[in-house]
Formats: sequence, C-alpha cells, structure tokens
Amino acid sequence: MNRLLLLPLIGAAAMHAHAQGTCATAIPVSIATYYADQIDGPEAPSPICSGGTPATMGRWYKFTATADTSITITTDLPQNGGTDTRVQVYTGTCGNLACYAGDDDSGSGYTSVTSFQVHAGTAYYIAFDNRWTANGFTFQVKYSGPGPVVDGYSTQYVPTNGVAYCVVDMNNDGLDDAVSVTSNTITINYQNPGGGFTTTTLNTPTATNTPSWSICAGDLDHNGYNDLVYAGSGVSFMLANSTGTGYFAINQPEYIFCQRSNMVDINNDGKLDLFVCHDVQPNVYYLNNNNTSWAWHQGGLGDTPDGGNYGSIWIDYNNDGHIDLFIAKCRGAGSPASIDQLWRNNGDGTFTDMAPQMADMADYQQSWSSAWADFDNDGDLDVMVGASSFTGGGHKLYRNDGNTFTNITPGSGFDLYNGTNIEFIARDFDNDGYVDVLGGGMLMKNNGNMTFSPVPVPFSNGPTGDLNNDGFIDVQNGNTLYLNGGNGNHWLKVITKGVQSNANGIGARVQVTTPSGIQVRDIVSGDGFRYMSSLTAHFGLGSNTQVNQVVVRWPSGIVDTIANPPVNTTLTVVEGQSGITTGIAATEVEPLSLFPSPAHNTLNVIARKDLADSKITVTDPAGKVVAMPGLVRGTIDVAHLASGLYLLRIEGPSGVLSGKFVKE
Repeated sequence: MNRLLLLPLIGAAAMHAHAQGTCATAIPVSIATYYADQIDGPEAPSPICSGGTPATMGRWYKFTATADTSITITTDLPQNGGTDTRVQVYTGTCGNLACYAGDDDSGSGYTSVTSFQVHAGTAYYIAFDNRWTANGFTFQVKYSGPGPVVDGYSTQYVPTNGVAYCVVDMNNDGLDDAVSVTSNTITINYQNPGGGFTTTTLNTPTATNTPSWSICAGDLDHNGYNDLVYAGSGVSFMLANSTGTGYFAINQPEYIFCQRSNMVDINNDGKLDLFVCHDVQPNVYYLNNNNTSWAWHQGGLGDTPDGGNYGSIWIDYNNDGHIDLFIAKCRGAGSPASIDQLWRNNGDGTFTDMAPQMADMADYQQSWSSAWADFDNDGDLDVMVGASSFTGGGHKLYRNDGNTFTNITPGSGFDLYNGTNIEFIARDFDNDGYVDVLGGGMLMKNNGNMTFSPVPVPFSNGPTGDLNNDGFIDVQNGNTLYLNGGNGNHWLKVITKGVQSNANGIGARVQVTTPSGIQVRDIVSGDGFRYMSSLTAHFGLGSNTQVNQVVVRWPSGIVDTIANPPVNTTLTVVEGQSGITTGIAATEVEPLSLFPSPAHNTLNVIARKDLADSKITVTDPAGKVVAMPGLVRGTIDVAHLASGLYLLRIEGPSGVLSGKFVKE
C-alpha cells in the first residue's frame, strides 16, 4: 500500500501524495502542499464536472472539513511550469458521487484553480485525471481567505519554503511580511495593502549556514531594505540590493554553535552589528565596517568557557539610554553555564554583568529565553525568565525597581504555571494596554496587577506581527497564519526610521502616553529563542481614544516628540524630523525616501511623485543653502558636503517634498 510521506524538495518540504488511484482508496489531505507522482490510477474521475471530455486514469484525494469555510485547490505553482492539469471535486459516496466543483485551465498556462465552500464534517473527493498529462505535479490545498475561527483566531495558509521563522517588512511599505528561507531561496509573502498576500520566491547565492537555530533581520547597510542573518553552525549575511528585489551573501568562515542571534548597534556608531550566542564557547559578535563587511570578535559579552548561551535580548533595563544585554543560559542544573547574565552597558564601550546583584537572577535555573516588557506600565522593563526544564527551578517573574529587580514570582501565576518551553515572548495580544506572555503552550494574560492567568490558544510560539493590518498581533506557525480576531480595544503602531542612528532604530525606546498612563517598548531584532518578529512597535490602548504624545529616544541621543497623534493607525517617526507620516491608512508609504543615510558620495532619492523639472536645495541645520544639486538617474552628488545633518527640499510641479539625511 502506498502511503503519505515527506518528500524533500530543493529547500522545501511538500507532502508526497501517492494515492492508489480509486475513490475508495482516496488519500486524506488537509491544508498543505502535496506532490502527485503519476496520474495512472485505474478509476478515471466520473462524472466530468469541468472540461467535458472523459479521461482514462485518475488520482484521488479526500478533504474532510473541520469547519465551515472556503478552500482552494490549485496547481498554479511556479514549480509546475504551467503543466496542463484538470481537477474534479465531488460530494457523496464512492459509486454515488455528485459534482461539486472543478477546473481545467483557469490558472496560468494550463494549470487548474478551483475555490469552493466546505462545511464541517463533510468529505470532499478531489480527483485529477490524465486527459492532458499523466506526469507528476505539485498541488496545494489552501484556505481561499481567512480560515475557520478557533479561540478568536482565524487561520490563513501561506506558501513557505524551508525555514519559516521570520515576520518583518521586506519591501519597506510599512506592512509585515511572512518570510521563509532555504540555503538558496527567500520566499516572501508580501502583505497586500487591501489584505491577502503576493508570494515571490527569490533565488539567492548559496548560504553555507542556514538558520537551523535562529534568524534575525534589519537594515544592516542602511539602503532602505531589511537584510537577514542565518545562524546555524556559523553565520551567513544575506543582504538586500538597492531595490529589495535581490540578495547577495556573505558567508562568515568562523565556527559558531549558534543559538539566538540579534542585530544591534553594540558600539553605537549608527551602524548595525551582529551578536550571536555560542553554545560551547564564549559569545561572538561582528562589528560593522562601514556597511560593507563585519569584523569577528569573541569574548567580552559572555565569557563562560563552555558556553551555555541560549536566548539573548538587547534592551535598556535601567533607562539610561544605553542598550543592555540579557542572556538566558542552560547547560543542566548545577553547571556554571546555566547561570543567567545581565550585561549593563556602561556607555564607554564596556559592559558589566549585574545579574549577581539582582535578587536570585544569577542562579542555576535552566532557561532558553526571557520575556521583557513593562508589565506594570511604570516606565521601565520587567522580565519573566522562562524555564525550559524545572530541574534547576521554575519560572521567575522580576519587577524592575529602578536600579535593581525584585523576584515577585510567588502569587503571580507563574509560580503555578507548569508549561515549559524554549520560547517565551511578551506581546499585548488583546490590546488592553497590558503586555501578556506567550510560551509553554499557553498565553499568560496580564491582569494589570502583575499577576497572570493562563488562556489556551490554538497556536504555538512563532514569529509575530500584524499580518492583516488590523492593529492586533498575529502569529505564524509554519505555513499557517493565526490571525487575531481582535476586539473593540484601540491601538497604535510606531515605525522608527533612524538617520544618525541605525536605519531601523533598533535600540530606540518608544514611549506612549495616554490618559491611562504610559507604556514603553524597545525596538528589538530577535527575541525569544529562535524567531524574528516585527520591528514595528505595537501598543494596545484599551478603551483610550486619545494618545497625548509619543516620545522616541534614539540610540544617538536625539529625542522626537509627537503630540496628539491619532489612534488606530501607524506612525512613521523619522529621527530628528518634526514631520511624521500618519494617517488612517496604515499602509501609506513615505512620500520621499533618502538613502543611504549616512551617505558617502551619492544619495538615492525615491518619491511617488514626478520629480521632473524640480528645484533641489540642500540646507544645513542653520538653514543655509549649501548645495543645489541636479538629480541624475534618481541620485544626487553629496561628495563635497562636510559630515553632518542636512535637509533636502524638492520644489516642482508636483508640490514640495523634504527629508533629512546624514553625510558621513
């Protein structure tokens, strides 16, 4: 008897659906991708629901709906190259089938696409025939739109290849995308402004290291598009080109038993560096050499000889404006490699481990990750250190008291919580204004008083972001998106764009003040243990319909304050600029994009308006005009400018545009 098995494709995993070729032996399928070997089964589909002419052989599958929804059967996939297929869909029983749906040539080329409603508990027979080809091909069963709602979340299928660990904006349109990678491809499900996704698979140079342990994202070279770093037995940089439509690889030769990786500006020079936890040696980091290469360093940020470094996260725990490092460690109870570390950034290029001074933070608890957030909304970050095993102790919840932490686990709910995991993250899933904790197979809901209650959810940990632009946090598990059904609570999203600081504003502190109080978020590349989640700061506002102000404190020391922004929208805050992008449409793209910043010899200028016959002026911070350059193929020459901050102004038939940039 043939059976369902996994067939490894190039960088992908499709299910090998080799049925026996009759209705009675139809193989069960679900929401997934499958490969049909040959259309050579003895029972040809009958009656013919689409395409007219009968066939002589068939392949049979059976989909049993678990909820009332709609699904799509499609062979319109890149790997099929337009292969001519035909599909019939039936209800009823074998020997007494009735046509329900079908298609011959609705897809590109001669492929098949059919969508139809399904009802819970009903079986639908799907049959392909050999009318046009008997050769094998790939087909997908997917939800036509959002799938059935489970515990307040609807599901939606997205195509993935290889490792699906990343949700981040890849085309700089302000919307989170779902990203998966193999050693030589990147598949991006670009979120469409009106909903749904457009899927593109880009070929890349071969990465010698794939993200078997973690992935992180950020604009490493300040060109306006997010790059990726794969962490496995070493690291591979995968850098986006100047249009975000292609990538090139930098494969680092050093061996690292990688765990959590983070992009962060360690030396605060305005350029993103890379930090990587090492499981069997002291930690490593790569300092950015002018956005073209990264220099290897080992030691100084976690020097335990035998490693045990697992879940790193870079946050400002003491509110001094310098980004600090916490490392969740694990190597078996009683091992020094299990003692967590809290590295305070002294602001002079040195770091000091403060964990031994923080209650019982430096004990033998085994942890792979920690969830940092201002759980009590008092303006500083608290932490829940999640246990991956109870051998060395249970979960720990610490309240930040300014210069120290207090263990408040007893009575918090985490003292009774017995779910262990390698992934714990902090998000406000219900937008009530209090940050929850996801991990261990449960959502621990913040009750608003530093206690937490377990709430079942239909998903496990995965990368998070707003994948339908409705202001609520969604979760990806492989090729399934769990879309948060939301509620009546209000929200605000903040996108940070650095100028003197790194391009994403990673390490920036965003503070939102409402009539109910304050909330803070740090912009982080890589939290939990494995996944890369959105770089957009997300705030639940509860019943508040007013935001008094948003304050962004940048790694450079610059502070931007925005008064009375609207709620239920997305703000784009550009470092050092009084003007910001706001609006009801959270998908609005900035009208003028200037990059790279800092610029060296040339500055790229991109706008949605026609810039022909425009006058361009460059002024210094004092308002003095220092240049009136011409625009040549979308660039201006800035080589002669001195280092510093400048305002570029464009006046023309389409109106006036302006933006700031830094000359290095």
